Amino acid sequence: MALEMRIPAIGESITEVTIAQWMKADGEYVEQDEIIVELETDKATQEFPAEASGKLSIKVEEGDTVEIGALIAVIDTDAAGNGQSAAPAAEAAPAAAPAASSEPKATGEVKDMVVPQVGESITEVTVSNWLKQDGDFVELDEEICELESDKATFEFPAEARGILRIVAEEGDTIEIGATLAKIEVMEGGAPAAAASAPAAEASAAPAASGEQTYATGHMAPAAAKILAEKGIDPSTVKGTGVDGRITKEDAMNAQKPAPKQESLTKVEEAAAPKGNRHQDRKKMTALRRTIARRLVSVKNETAMLTTFNEVDMKPVMDLRKKYKEMFKDKNEVNLGFMSFFTKACAIALQEWPAVNAFIDGNEMVYNDYCDISIAVSAPKGLVVPVIRNAEEMNFAQIEKEVVRLAKRARDGKLGMDEMQGGTFTITNGGIFGSMLSTPIINAPQSAILGMHNIVERPVAINGQVEIRPIMYLALSYDHRIIDGRESVSFLKRVKELLEDPSRMLLEI
Repeated sequence: MALEMRIPAIGESITEVTIAQWMKADGEYVEQDEIIVELETDKATQEFPAEASGKLSIKVEEGDTVEIGALIAVIDTDAAGNGQSAAPAAEAAPAAAPAASSEPKATGEVKDMVVPQVGESITEVTVSNWLKQDGDFVELDEEICELESDKATFEFPAEARGILRIVAEEGDTIEIGATLAKIEVMEGGAPAAAASAPAAEASAAPAASGEQTYATGHMAPAAAKILAEKGIDPSTVKGTGVDGRITKEDAMNAQKPAPKQESLTKVEEAAAPKGNRHQDRKKMTALRRTIARRLVSVKNETAMLTTFNEVDMKPVMDLRKKYKEMFKDKNEVNLGFMSFFTKACAIALQEWPAVNAFIDGNEMVYNDYCDISIAVSAPKGLVVPVIRNAEEMNFAQIEKEVVRLAKRARDGKLGMDEMQGGTFTITNGGIFGSMLSTPIINAPQSAILGMHNIVERPVAINGQVEIRPIMYLALSYDHRIIDGRESVSFLKRVKELLEDPSRMLLEI
């Protein structure tokens, strides 16, 4: 019987793949689940196994780009084995025998470790760091790696005890449900390092031999085609793949080196740059790629406008100066500016509900609660944890929640539930010295308030010129759902509450 091998669906946004390398030759006998080809997409390279044992007939050449569902090979399942695949199995048997007789004993079960569902909107994660090595013995629930999504970094525990076999390398981006690693389940005590080493070497040898031949001095056919079109010598390109392999992404980013000049005139020598000049190219993290994609999407898909106002911060600063020590003694947290702005925004949002709403298809969704997102600059990028039901919280509760969320953000420990579902965002560029900016909306929200630095400026007070601490405020909003009257009135209301903080206590 002839079994057709077709390209499977490997991701919602992926419509085609490139045949990177055939691991088996045309007419060769293959075993079921044996890797026969490497497929390369615009996101990753993955191996494709044979779906049955038999004689392989290749229909698509290396370097060809084919669509999902296309026929790439046929396996004749009636063909007898030619003995080529029997040798490795025979050689593997003696190697496995000592392991079976040693303690602990292998159960024969292999546990697939797949990427779990970590959020409704998350479809892929990046392997940021392996905490264990390939071939290590791991215990049940022991942390084995760190996974990075576009919103958070989290640790992944082992789901069984045994020998770890890593499938996805550090830096790989894989989809939810994809196999991350395998665990050869063991029973009994943990093995000595010396006992597990031969098994690790035996399992790694076949893979290494196949990968090394392909990686060293050889690149993906798609990469070779791109470099040829650009007229770039592959020897001048630094590969980021396994063992320095030049990937399709490397080829796309490669630039043709400037031609060498045999000699320079005195004028050219004088104009030539002096000193060391170096460029450092780093791959964008999943978080940074997602931030970039979402920001561009918001600019393209919303009718975004920004309105401005200024706030005299003297009343707030006087109030803080008068009560900050008593506030800290009672609540064990500092009285900062963020509680004033959060409380003022929560009150204004209830008065102008369109600023607290969002568009869903052809509908406008209004919220009767204020979940205010606070933009925090974390080591891996900008994150926006959410203060839930801010309208029901007092100043102390808001300050404690801000401190808690900011600390978890900087430690990289924010959970998915702490960053989803905000209805409005506050961002404070003033801590970095920003005088004025136009913040970009945090989709799917419809508005964001930008705070800036406080600068002493001359202002007219009751007909007299006085020096006051002034802050510029910026409200960026989606004009599709928020009209000019609502945006300006909202920002004016925030200004009134900040310039007379007692209004917030009396709710007037």
